[in-house]
Amino acid sequence: MAPSPKRLGKKIIGYPEQVVPVVSVKDWLLPFTQNPVQHVINYFYRLFPIIGWISRYNLGWLTGDLIAGFTVGIVVVPQSMSYAQIATLPVQYGLYSSFIGTLIYCFFATSKDVSIGPVAVMSLTVSQIIAHVDEAHPGKWEGPEIATTVAFISGFVVLGIGLLRLGWLVEFIPAPAVSGFMTGSAINIAAGQVPGLMGISGFNTRAATYQVIINTLKGLPRTTKDAAFGLTGLFTLYAIRILCDYFTKRFPRRARVFFFLSVFRNAFVIIILTIASWLYTRHRGGTKGKFPIKILGTVPAGLQHVGQPTIDPELVSALAGELPVATIILLLEHIAISKSFGRINDYKIDPNQELIAIGVTNTVGSCFAAYPATGSFSRSALKSKSGVRTPAAGILSAIVVIVALYGLTPAFFWIPNAALSAVIIHAVADLVASPPQVYSYWRVSPLEFLIWAAAVLVTVFSTIEIGVYVSVCVSLALLLVRVAHPRGYFLGKVTLRMSGRKEQREVFVPLAKDGVTNPEINVTPPAPGVIVYRFEESYLYPNASIVNSALVDYVKANMRRGKDMSTVNLRDRPWNDPGPRRGEADMERERNAKLPDLHAVVLDFSTVSHIDTTATQALIDTRNQIERWTNHPVEFHFASILSSWIRRALIAGGFGVGASSSKLTYEIAAVVPYRDGLGDGPIGHLNRNSPQESDDIEKGIGGLQQGKESINSGKTRDESGFEPVLPLETPFFHLDLESAVRAAESGLAEKCT
Repeated sequence: MAPSPKRLGKKIIGYPEQVVPVVSVKDWLLPFTQNPVQHVINYFYRLFPIIGWISRYNLGWLTGDLIAGFTVGIVVVPQSMSYAQIATLPVQYGLYSSFIGTLIYCFFATSKDVSIGPVAVMSLTVSQIIAHVDEAHPGKWEGPEIATTVAFISGFVVLGIGLLRLGWLVEFIPAPAVSGFMTGSAINIAAGQVPGLMGISGFNTRAATYQVIINTLKGLPRTTKDAAFGLTGLFTLYAIRILCDYFTKRFPRRARVFFFLSVFRNAFVIIILTIASWLYTRHRGGTKGKFPIKILGTVPAGLQHVGQPTIDPELVSALAGELPVATIILLLEHIAISKSFGRINDYKIDPNQELIAIGVTNTVGSCFAAYPATGSFSRSALKSKSGVRTPAAGILSAIVVIVALYGLTPAFFWIPNAALSAVIIHAVADLVASPPQVYSYWRVSPLEFLIWAAAVLVTVFSTIEIGVYVSVCVSLALLLVRVAHPRGYFLGKVTLRMSGRKEQREVFVPLAKDGVTNPEINVTPPAPGVIVYRFEESYLYPNASIVNSALVDYVKANMRRGKDMSTVNLRDRPWNDPGPRRGEADMERERNAKLPDLHAVVLDFSTVSHIDTTATQALIDTRNQIERWTNHPVEFHFASILSSWIRRALIAGGFGVGASSSKLTYEIAAVVPYRDGLGDGPIGHLNRNSPQESDDIEKGIGGLQQGKESINSGKTRDESGFEPVLPLETPFFHLDLESAVRAAESGLAEKCT
């Protein structure tokens, strides 16, 4: 039965009775044009997730947030001062960043666990940026001004990425790459803090890690009294942590008590060492204030630099080359942390909204002289374990920080620098990937393990900046290699039978041993003259030629050549295909006669989610090359097409419609189209069809009715009471691979009869 006129689409000019698919550009634009006012409302509603949960806030949530907020606040004060030292900034700037980060984030957050503020890796990056600018323009700008400018510009860039909903760009960087440069950075930071822990000076602690380690070992004889405070603090931090972990396992009912004892270890160590420092140095400062150990010194109270930030265009130009790495670290670390805790605690984060939150935090933070802040792994883990219920816990953390800024700065004067180095080393040690984690990278993907190792080694032996670029570039290169060199298999059939049951079914598996299916089973090839090929990747311009070569080479090696080249004069043979040599013609003819004549190629598109113009042209080239080899038309069947846009592209290339191949397009992506009036095809193209063949699409449909899938439908039916699942206008598109192969083999049977 021919399809009714209402089911036919518009004809494509230049094609025989060929119809366009149902999908159109208008269909693609339709979701964006329907109810635009509601889209705008939803967009702005998503900008402030707090609207969705603040109206349901209750006393139970408040209790959890108070505990978590206070706990994080106690930890963030010493950590932010320590990280400010890494950034080569006065310690108050770390407090400014932590105050703004914990306060602003809760209004835009989609993660309840993440704690925003100064972090070790970002602080080290800021120190390198300051050093770079100061080296190029000595003394022109102060460190805080440079750091604030970095916060404003990088925050603005991240905010723009979030507002434009481009957060998916972060997905191009895999977890091993992030872990690699985080591990390398942690080693870099820890190595740079050991001299401060021991009181060793006289060399650049921000050089390459291996140089810092070598110089530290050389400087051990110059160890000062600072080591007594630093080593004691570091030992105490680990002792409290280990003991609390032990007692948690020993007395699980008291686990929460030991957890909070462990949480306060940073504050406890800083308080004890500050008291010890005050007792030891208060009468040893002399008239010039030279103390026997290095102490923090004067910390200005309160917020000293509130106001509109001054952004010097010349300064922006000077640090422009350093901004990309700062921006990458800013968004990468935060997204990785927020996703991790969302996965652990069973809630979904919005990457775009998280980027907006980070962007707003840093742009607003520049009005308070804050330096770049992002998500902290250690504080986020602490916040999560403390029982945080909503992002509002950050408000209490901000209150703790501001109280410290206005009320505790006189006490900060006596904090030993070695104690802050101990806090930093203890904190960044958790960023180093554990051996089981590294081994899991190797087990899952050895190539990704190499990315991790490369990121670590480059970071250790050069800088964090180069480590970030290497990990990102190598990850993108690996992605391109995987896309450009996809796996694909020629398939055969095996019969599955359920034990204890009579039912059996056929499935398609690779003809060659693939390391997945049992090598002992016998795979039955499809009927002679039928080829079944499965793609393992989207069909795009990077891999189009690979797939083309695989199909054409297989046909030339396993299918009969339609034209006997031994009968063709040497002068008429193509230069790249001279045919058999003298004396080998009979042998070649005999071998060729034993090969099956190709009738149909079945392509499994079940894993193809996209196809582009270059790939469509490559598929046309494949068809043309195969038909030149067979010297007659070959059917191309397609199974399990996932997208109406793939269907549209294939029809545009002349596939699926059952039209005579002599009328199909020869070139859809012409780089230099023919303009000589000789037609679209090259002179001398094979006349693959006799003039008696009909170009009517309905003839092709009628011949394939029995192989076309149908299903019982309550709508329009044919005489049998069934409605086709797929349109009759595309008889070579099939619902699944089994029906595609069946249709191809049935056509072969008709041809033989």
